[in-house]
Amino acid sequence: MPSAVPKHIVNVYRHASHLPPQVWEAFRRRERDSNVMYPHALRACSIEGGEDVQLWMTCSTFHVAATGEPQLDLVLSCTEGVLGSYPLFIFANTPFDDLGDDFIRPRLDAIIQGLLNHVHPSRVFSVFAPEPVTRAFAALWSCYTNIRPYQEPYYSAKLTYCTKSSLTRRQMTFFADLFYVPRLACDSDILVIAELCQGFAMTSEPFVLTPRAALKEARYLVRHRLVWVLEVNRPGEPSDIASIVAVTRSSANVAGITKVFTNPRWRKRGCAERLVRFVCQQLLLVSHFADVVLYVAHDNAAAAGVYRRVGFQGLSDSKIYVEGVDNWLELGFDRTLVRLGHW
Repeated sequence: MPSAVPKHIVNVYRHASHLPPQVWEAFRRRERDSNVMYPHALRACSIEGGEDVQLWMTCSTFHVAATGEPQLDLVLSCTEGVLGSYPLFIFANTPFDDLGDDFIRPRLDAIIQGLLNHVHPSRVFSVFAPEPVTRAFAALWSCYTNIRPYQEPYYSAKLTYCTKSSLTRRQMTFFADLFYVPRLACDSDILVIAELCQGFAMTSEPFVLTPRAALKEARYLVRHRLVWVLEVNRPGEPSDIASIVAVTRSSANVAGITKVFTNPRWRKRGCAERLVRFVCQQLLLVSHFADVVLYVAHDNAAAAGVYRRVGFQGLSDSKIYVEGVDNWLELGFDRTLVRLGHW
């Protein structure tokens, strides 16, 4: 008699273009949840070669009594970015509330065994995924490799979203001597944007940037039209850039804000809120994305307030759960035993 125990099947792909249709369909169906991975996969498909720096893995479950294809459960990416290696990203093709240990652990156990056949443990400097997935992965990875995770997360955040209907039109405080110009960044902004990128990275230990790396990032963002600025003008003074907002992960219907930073000289004037709202207006009303998503750290109440006032969901003090606003977590591993990347 056949066993009723489900079988977990792990597949490995060395280029995003090799991912099967089932993966792309899952990304499209859960486009907000897959924003950390789906846009990168789309970009990677347009790049020839690169097999040595791309690793994609899937874990699917085959139920003996079922017919048809195995059920896709997890997708893992181990890839490279502009400034180096990305963390491991894990996409779960199931609702957040179903991510219990009984579901997660056997699937992660299978995928970790496969992962160790393709990467050295030192490559895995951190993992970012829905919180239950991250915690289970870190515990299992530690058992397999003896590389311990840090108890203090690198990043603990909510995934939140703004839509055309939730976007607010709030009247901002007017400063008589200041004129604000929100716009897409241009080449002449690169040096200032590099300074702000470096400032942003200083708030994201351990992923700090050298001036050279910050300049490289700024050039990439500007030349690919991925960063917006809030220019501030005061009569009799040179113009300055107060805030930046980067939008680096976009797919058909969802755009992801990935960097918001205000120069300390211009804080307490509503600059970030002005620019985030303007960028959301451009994305939702002009470019016609269905959703704008971003991650906001649990311990960053000021940022959460900005995003809530713009129209991002699930960020009020209320304990009421908002569907699609879930907890994500990045845990880092012992930096004496891994090679730190950047994202």
